[in-house]
Amino acid sequence: MIAATIVALDWGRRDTGWAMVLFCLSAIAWLIGAALMRDWALGSQNVVLLLIDLLGVYRYLIRDPDPEEA
Repeated sequence: MIAATIVALDWGRRDTGWAMVLFCLSAIAWLIGAALMRDWALGSQNVVLLLIDLLGVYRYLIRDPDPEEA
């Protein structure tokens, strides 16, 4: 909920990037839970979400902003 709020408030690239890190941590926690429960549907869903979140981390924290985004 914290990460979603930060993204919704649009405080800037850096804050959005750290919100994406929180989303990654959440997806990893769900992956661990899915593995422990042997819930492969939940696990596969969170693999996809983790990949999307990692793309967000790359976009907002690692990649240099485009000149029109700055």
